[in-house]
Amino acid sequence: MRIDFTKMHGLGNDFIVFDAPLETPLPDAAQFRSLAARHTGIGFDQALVLEEPRRPGTNLYYRIFNADGDEVEQCGNGARCIAALAHRRGRVPLNQVILMDSLGGLVPAQILAPDVVAVEMGIPDFAPESLPFDAEQQAQSYTLEVAGNRMEIGAVSMGNPHAVLTVESVDDAAVERLGSAIGNHRRFPARVNVGFMQVVDRANIRLRVYERGVGETLACGTGACAAVAIGRSRGLLGSDVSVQVRGGELRVNWEGPGTPVWLTGPAVVAFEGHVELPSSPGAGT
Repeated sequence: MRIDFTKMHGLGNDFIVFDAPLETPLPDAAQFRSLAARHTGIGFDQALVLEEPRRPGTNLYYRIFNADGDEVEQCGNGARCIAALAHRRGRVPLNQVILMDSLGGLVPAQILAPDVVAVEMGIPDFAPESLPFDAEQQAQSYTLEVAGNRMEIGAVSMGNPHAVLTVESVDDAAVERLGSAIGNHRRFPARVNVGFMQVVDRANIRLRVYERGVGETLACGTGACAAVAIGRSRGLLGSDVSVQVRGGELRVNWEGPGTPVWLTGPAVVAFEGHVELPSSPGAGT
């Protein structure tokens, strides 16, 4: 099966975006892993599949598959890329709000410039069961046992699960080791994305994110929102925050409890192409 795709990225967090095939099934997990391979496939952090709207009043529905083939709930940078692509296709004028739908819920988006998009990522949900996370009750921080060490994390759902550690320097953080250990911790039965946040001042943070099913990425939109939500809930941050990730700058605005988080940043088309979908191992046997 041939797939026509658009390769996009938000600050280096990269995607392939394609329309769901009409009469054939979507790629399976093994096929997504093959396409995601950096050296032998297209290479991407997530694949974004566009479908027709599933409920009235929305413009489109999208599904998200990580590089390991698992379907996940939400992706902030991916949502911004989808909105930018809808504008590129002539479906959304500048400054008009588009309402998108996903497994993680509704996402309003506004095209501020051809390659700058703001998306509303919903109200942060700190209830442990929303992630899900095994905890007796909701708290600002939780103690987690990791490889014989005790560490403090914050936990929040931004439509997908996030754990956030506050560190003195993201440059020195053990992102690979701790990201994998926390991301697959038994207290997170659906796994979790792990953010390492360095608070510079009330309006600036630095952030690195280890995404479940992907590894460390150059940027993570929901991770930026999660970090700001946790930092602000602890009184460390103001309502408008510049988030410096490895790929550049994202802007996050959160007025506080009961209000939605807005995420703003670039969404860029890298190239367009097509690929013949590789057969899954064991196909035809």
